Amino acid sequence: MIPRLYVAEHLQKGARFPADERAAHYLLNVLRRGSGDPLLLFNGRDGEYRGRIAEAAKRRLVLEAVEQTRAQEQEPDLWLCFAPLKKDAVDFLVEKGTELGVARFQPVLTAHTASNRINQSRLTAVATEAAEQSERLTVPDVLEPISLEALRTGWSKDRRLLICAEAGAAEPIGRALSGLTSDVSSSHKFAVLIGPEGGFQEDELDRLKKLPFVTAVGLGPRILRAETAALAALAAFQAILGDGGQRPPKRV
Repeated sequence: MIPRLYVAEHLQKGARFPADERAAHYLLNVLRRGSGDPLLLFNGRDGEYRGRIAEAAKRRLVLEAVEQTRAQEQEPDLWLCFAPLKKDAVDFLVEKGTELGVARFQPVLTAHTASNRINQSRLTAVATEAAEQSERLTVPDVLEPISLEALRTGWSKDRRLLICAEAGAAEPIGRALSGLTSDVSSSHKFAVLIGPEGGFQEDELDRLKKLPFVTAVGLGPRILRAETAALAALAAFQAILGDGGQRPPKRV
């Protein structure tokens, strides 16, 4: 197995830089790698590079980018807005959402939200590890929570918002997404909104459904946990409007 690492530094042929604490611990203490061992490196801007450990010492680890293996590619501009969940559930949601191509995670506080706090640094670490494992070229942003009202009033009208509505009128998600295909261009922006375990309040849904950029969608006859609903909606989106039909990337 060749380790694949997200780094913050600029990548180009011959670039050298010290590994951060997380990468150094992983390579030296977990994988027991040493000088000369191969790596794959990406930073979300410069594509992916084949690299190596240029120097390995107890207190210093230097990485080197050798050659580009994949150019930077455009990914679906897909956000996931969700009511904060308990620790294990939100970790799972961010990990799997990253694997499914989410570009931004936006926690949203609703009337029935069980928790109003998230550990942003922990969830960013979860997203980073999931991006490394899933071979995507970017790491999604994890934002601080905002209120549902702030989300509603500050929303950009050029981003279509799909609300997973467990009650009231809602079109089946497959049919709704298929109906949006004619509107999709390479720059089109989407987001999925999932409510809390207790569901949205009726007036919350009513205010959202009146907005012209909102599409209410249903996920079938079963009652789903919030994290299950999010992943079902993301998978459906990627299959119909996203990059779900593409083959795995090929390296140079």
